[in-house]
Amino acid sequence: MSVPFAAGEEQWRAGLATLRQAVRQEVVARQLAGHLPALPPRRVLDIGCGQGTQAVLLARRGHSVTGLDSSAQLLDDFRAALTAEPAEVADRVHLVQGEAEAVADLFPPSSFDAVLCQGVLMYLPDPDPLLDAIAKIVAPGGMVSLLVRNGDALAMRPGLLGDWNSVGKAFDGVAYVNRIGVRARADRLEELTAALTRRHISVPQWYGVRVFTDTAPSDAPLPDATTLNAILRVEEQAGRTDPYRHVAALLHLIAVRDN
Repeated sequence: MSVPFAAGEEQWRAGLATLRQAVRQEVVARQLAGHLPALPPRRVLDIGCGQGTQAVLLARRGHSVTGLDSSAQLLDDFRAALTAEPAEVADRVHLVQGEAEAVADLFPPSSFDAVLCQGVLMYLPDPDPLLDAIAKIVAPGGMVSLLVRNGDALAMRPGLLGDWNSVGKAFDGVAYVNRIGVRARADRLEELTAALTRRHISVPQWYGVRVFTDTAPSDAPLPDATTLNAILRVEEQAGRTDPYRHVAALLHLIAVRDN
């Protein structure tokens, strides 16, 4: 991930089996599947791949996936997950330890058909260098998946929880302290779309992620399968429906580099 994220890494790992993380990962996976079908196979880079949840799903669908992360522990978790996969799936995955900010030095220009950068920009004080690098390494016509904290709805969670001091701070800017105790920043949809446009990357579609479940306790366990499926169904629908997607905790932008 990144140096700021490292301070909260253990809390992140501890929360992977909770409701909030399950909703995030599954809803993003469903949204992504509509834009990255199994055929044709693509060359995919997952920047800040972490434990590999999204990367493994893509490898199962036949894509060749490179996972990049700075955390040796999270990459070890990823390797452990791969041991449970069929050999043909594991063979499609290549892991690289390195900083997200160095991605343009690690890979040649236009070397990937799709680039995932999910939950990474929020840990960078200045996202511009990484956006520049992404624009270089994604091939013309290639897809970019960005998952960011929604700067236009930063006051929603503390407001619904009755944390009025945090509500006031949320109206003042896009900096915040997240649930793993790390200082982070949010992105506003209009500003991020404009930043991508300047790099010849358009945004034909975007979604909200965690509209209804963002106020769930950090340690809320997974419910029974029937309840979880009902939650995922309405979260997925809200994430593509106005006005609900505008107040989601996270924004998932699907962007395309110009030919």
